[in-house]
Amino acid sequence: MKKILFIEDDPRLVQSLKDFMAKDEFQLIPAFDGIQGVELVKKELPDLILLDLILPKKSGFEVLKEIKADEKSAEIPVIILTNLENSKDVEKALSAGADTYLVKARYSMEDLVKKIKETVNLKE
Repeated sequence: MKKILFIEDDPRLVQSLKDFMAKDEFQLIPAFDGIQGVELVKKELPDLILLDLILPKKSGFEVLKEIKADEKSAEIPVIILTNLENSKDVEKALSAGADTYLVKARYSMEDLVKKIKETVNLKE
């Protein structure tokens, strides 16, 4: 079973994705702020990280920087899932090591799950 760490401060979105992915072979682990997210990355070493950029306690950019600076987690793929659409934010996240940058409003749950599967190399 693939482990996905979802670092997101909106519990409804976390639950929606968890429900939506229940039929797939994924274990969705939630973290509701940046500090908890970094701790869970180290503890769980997930197969993929879904990361919001606007988080309490520590921003998604700081979380991304820490994940990529640690050799144990540096290779874990990171999908940014945020409402920030500014091209500077996109550029900053991708240059910091994010694999994909998705704007929440533009992606359905189906699209998101498809992108997750592509990123962790799962066949549908």
